[in-house]
Amino acid sequence: MTASIVSPVLLGIEGGGTRTSVRLVDGAGTTLMNFQTGPAVLSLMTDRELRWHLRAIAERLLYVPQAIGVGLAGARTHVDQERLAKAISRIWPNIPCVATNDLETALAAAPESVKELPRVLVLSGTGSCCFGRTPDGRTAKVGGRGHIIGDRGSACDIGLRALRAVMADLDHRGRMGKLGVAILNALMFNEPDQLIPWSVHATKTEIANLTVTVFAVAQTGDRLTKKILADAAAMLAEDACACASQIAPAGSPVEFVLNGGVMLRNPSFMRDVSRRIRTCWSRRARVIPLARPSVWGAVKLAEGVVRPEIGKACSASQPVAPLTLPAPIADLQVLSDSPTELRNPRSIKLDRLPLPQGIELMLSEDALIPAAVLKEKRALTQVVEKVVAAFQTNGRLFYAGAGTSGRLGVLDASEIPPTFRAPREQVQGIIAGGRQALWSAVEGAEDDVQAGSEAISFRQLDAQDVFIGIAASGRTPFVWGALHEANRRGAFTVLLCFNPAMREAVRKLREPAWKPKVLLTPNVGPEVLTGSTRLKSGTATKLVLNIITTLAMTKVGKVISNLMVDLNPSNVKLRDRAIRILVQLTASTPDQARAALEATGWVVKSAYERLKKG
Repeated sequence: MTASIVSPVLLGIEGGGTRTSVRLVDGAGTTLMNFQTGPAVLSLMTDRELRWHLRAIAERLLYVPQAIGVGLAGARTHVDQERLAKAISRIWPNIPCVATNDLETALAAAPESVKELPRVLVLSGTGSCCFGRTPDGRTAKVGGRGHIIGDRGSACDIGLRALRAVMADLDHRGRMGKLGVAILNALMFNEPDQLIPWSVHATKTEIANLTVTVFAVAQTGDRLTKKILADAAAMLAEDACACASQIAPAGSPVEFVLNGGVMLRNPSFMRDVSRRIRTCWSRRARVIPLARPSVWGAVKLAEGVVRPEIGKACSASQPVAPLTLPAPIADLQVLSDSPTELRNPRSIKLDRLPLPQGIELMLSEDALIPAAVLKEKRALTQVVEKVVAAFQTNGRLFYAGAGTSGRLGVLDASEIPPTFRAPREQVQGIIAGGRQALWSAVEGAEDDVQAGSEAISFRQLDAQDVFIGIAASGRTPFVWGALHEANRRGAFTVLLCFNPAMREAVRKLREPAWKPKVLLTPNVGPEVLTGSTRLKSGTATKLVLNIITTLAMTKVGKVISNLMVDLNPSNVKLRDRAIRILVQLTASTPDQARAALEATGWVVKSAYERLKKG
């Protein structure tokens, strides 16, 4: 390092869907390097891709940074940020770092106020979002979520509204106005119908690019275009004030920071947004544009950790402490004590067994499952009784799990509507990582305690509901987060696992919100393939869930004798089964059964009552 460079050297990195900005600055604030690379959205990158991206940046640096600030789009949760921090530490070991999202870096780039105030970042670029933070670290977020269901007032939103407006204008008046003509010209189309196939396949960026045309036409005074922009400004202001209301009392001093190309490149639009914010919040509200690139916020975050923490490893930035596992559950000894993690002495030579013996071994191991489940009969009876009571009072049953456990919960829930003609919301399955996790792994999903809690919060469980957390080893953080929130909301909670050691861990818990009302811990022994809980643990899970929902539905009148009198006959096979059920229950002929079903809209139970009355 040359004498002219003042220590410490700070590295700021900000990545989003369009580009990654990199700035290397010395202790005097002098920019040593400033460049851009390709996009970086954390949620769209594998761990390997993330390391490659960071390594490519490191290889271009002329100086070794002494502190690093990184904000990437998609780094929403604490688990996301921990993942980012881990990747940074692989590239720059033992260098202090803040790993966060691009909203935090943008907010940090705003100039400091004389008095610390709650701040709201109002962002309108290709997408849009409002992000608020208080001096004590509380945060709020409004908007975002992509151009299909969110991004109000963004370039993409303005582009979409312009397309709809010009087509409506054409339909209503029989000709295109200034905006329609300008859009055709910008896209080099000869007639309006060419917009149809283009709009179907256009990317978010291509639609957002139409905003340039919209603003140009607005300068001519075109009424339609000015209304589109006025509506966009109103939505941004509305979201900004909604965000502020989550972190500050109405009308109290708040600083609003405007950022993004839609506002910074269009001063009149920015003034309109500012005016509307002052109208909906307070005339005293301080509204300022972000004067320098938001990558400077990443540099500022790096500066905040370098002086007291030289040599400290990189860590995630989380303004409010996320929900974390209590010590007795977080203790990995609980995991190592689980039978699911032990080696099965009967399968030590699995890789050398002839196939016939391998088949015999696996089936003989599965044969041990019913006896293990039967030992939980008393607790299982209590669970079924609670589910029956829930169903009788319009309550619901929820499963939550990760991986195989989550998929089995979703599977059982999905079978209830066709089997028992129950509303699909009556039994619901929640899987860590959401829909994608049904067919592929989602990085870090099962380790996110907060995500489990939020999943239950969004489903709005209450005291009428039953929650069953499914975790083969008993320790899955996502499941415990869900269980904690379910308890907090008054639901009846159950933990199904195959680790008897979990009982002792639960006994050590002090906070009632962490304790399940019932523990189901069948000991099915070690897996044939060590640690592969999709085997015996998965089979046992399916068996337990079958028992719970089948017997509960039976007790609420969905079964007569052993026949499904409330099935949904939605195909040929099931319609034939419905006819046979009625024949067996009422001694009617197949023709009489079919006639009764047709008369009742193929509602089996109604047809049964009709036939019984004669």
